[in-house]
Amino acid sequence: MEKDIEKDKERSRWSILVIVLMFTFMSALDGSIVNVALPKMANALNVTTSSIQLVATSYLIVIAGTVLIFGRLGDMLGKAKMFKFGLGLFTFGSLLCGITHSFPILILARVVQAVGAAGTMANNQGIITETFPQNERGKALGFLGTSVALGSLVGPGLGGLIVGASSWEFIFLINVPIGLVALFYALKLLPKGKKTVKGKLDLIGAALFMLTIVPLFGALDEGLNRGFTDPIILSSFMIAIISFVAFILVEKKRDNPLLQLEIFNNKLFSLSIFCGFITFVAIFCNNIILPFYLQDVMNYTPEHTGLILMVYPLILTVVAPVSGNLSDKIGSEILTFIGLVLIGFGLILMSSLNVGSSLLVMIIFIGIMSIGMGLFQSPNNSLIMSTVPKDKLGIAGSVNALVRNLGMVCGIALATTLLYSMISFKIGYRVTDYVVGRNDAFIYGMRIVYIVAGIISLFGAALTFIRLKGKKYRNIGIG
Repeated sequence: MEKDIEKDKERSRWSILVIVLMFTFMSALDGSIVNVALPKMANALNVTTSSIQLVATSYLIVIAGTVLIFGRLGDMLGKAKMFKFGLGLFTFGSLLCGITHSFPILILARVVQAVGAAGTMANNQGIITETFPQNERGKALGFLGTSVALGSLVGPGLGGLIVGASSWEFIFLINVPIGLVALFYALKLLPKGKKTVKGKLDLIGAALFMLTIVPLFGALDEGLNRGFTDPIILSSFMIAIISFVAFILVEKKRDNPLLQLEIFNNKLFSLSIFCGFITFVAIFCNNIILPFYLQDVMNYTPEHTGLILMVYPLILTVVAPVSGNLSDKIGSEILTFIGLVLIGFGLILMSSLNVGSSLLVMIIFIGIMSIGMGLFQSPNNSLIMSTVPKDKLGIAGSVNALVRNLGMVCGIALATTLLYSMISFKIGYRVTDYVVGRNDAFIYGMRIVYIVAGIISLFGAALTFIRLKGKKYRNIGIG
């Protein structure tokens, strides 16, 4: 009898995980799937190429601006309740995106989608942490890390296939049946959300946080086009800095703050969050540079480029759950260290690529990076979620999702700024695009980007190693 009950509980746990993974994949996918369809969308909606970028950036900016709010609401009202609300809202937003033929309404629909995605992203890790016992948590969070990475990386290839076979609207409409099925099973299977904290939502903190994130992301996104010395860009950075300082001061005085700053007093939590941030900065340097190198320098077709880019998520799909399982058995910290070393090593190897590099060598280098990311991400998520009490799981998950999005945007901004600055230096005049016939200049800029990204990752590895060494000495009573 007891065995049957335990089996039912286990089945229920993995059913909950499948729902969470399905939707996490979809919400991450929608951050990158639109990119390949933007030229078609610009023509269909009769807007400029620079304006249509708002379809992509508005989604990431709104998620980053609202994810902490949903983390707090998850702790106050129940994580499962917020997840289901986000799921429904995202599906409705997807339907709006697919049926509109107006650019302003499309942007509004993307905002609705993003708010829904933030509701799920802020609470998915908390639901898994509450649902799974400690000896299975790393494995479950490993699958979650895989779904986030796959969603981000599969997007461009899948978007290309959908746009090639039909019209751009189906990029959004494909979410609707999947979302309805996921919502049906979520309502049926997800546990009733537990209210773990009391109090009201900190509306002033929420407003100041959004005033920090929206101008910051907007400035990082537009910095290359306008130049980082442009008055609008500088003003946006200034607003973000002032709002952030005000946000910290307000949060310190609040009884029920949006972000409980004492969560950062835990050194392991803070280090894990910081390492997560710098890893996404480093990896997204690669994600933004590699497609240009493959198509502009190596002259691969978009289809071939898509296939090469799929190597990364395919390896990650295998490694992340294995590393999550390993972290349950041998601990997470050593795996995060090895992962960061491999990411840094892979990025520095990528800096050696040139016009004559072979495809096999390139795939080996990409493989080293993706094994490193697979080893790092799941144990790091497990570390983050295991260092906080149950009443802070929602906010811990939302902070993790926030730094991931911030890392992506910072990685893209760093890579593009550094690449085109170095190309401009090599050529002798300012450029913001690939210069035909000057592969040497592109390779020069690309090499610098990969070396910088590799150093960033190895810096994270060094911090992890110092902490590991300190823990070892404490365990044997030294120091």
